[in-house]
Amino acid sequence: MVLNDQQKIGALLTGFGIFFTFIGVLALFDRGLLAIGNLLFLSGVCVGLGITKTGKFFFQKRKLKGTACFMFGIFLVIIGWAFIGLMVEIFGFINLFGDFFPIAFAFARKIPIFGPIINIICELPIIKPIVDKAWSTNSLPI
Repeated sequence: MVLNDQQKIGALLTGFGIFFTFIGVLALFDRGLLAIGNLLFLSGVCVGLGITKTGKFFFQKRKLKGTACFMFGIFLVIIGWAFIGLMVEIFGFINLFGDFFPIAFAFARKIPIFGPIINIICELPIIKPIVDKAWSTNSLPI
């Protein structure tokens, strides 16, 4: 899959957003770093997908609860309630992007070093039924 320049910039901004959010959590929920991470993540999604597709994605009827939680979490982080805001954001993120987890998991299983380790773990008798049930999807989320 070949990405155009706009999608590359969007992926870079999204990656920086995730990085700043991670650093904000490591810095004991630093409000500034979390806010920068949120801003970069949202701008990366908008640049990568485009404004129209981003709007259609965030405002689908079945994803409105996730969008509301995600945006409210960002608001809570900005006003200073970083921990509670991040927890609300995580809930919204899971509701918004939960459809992508099977695709990301399938991609991770093909990574040269980590893939075989993930495959061994997924074949354990306790974990295999859970993985089979959770990741059995044949449709793309977009």
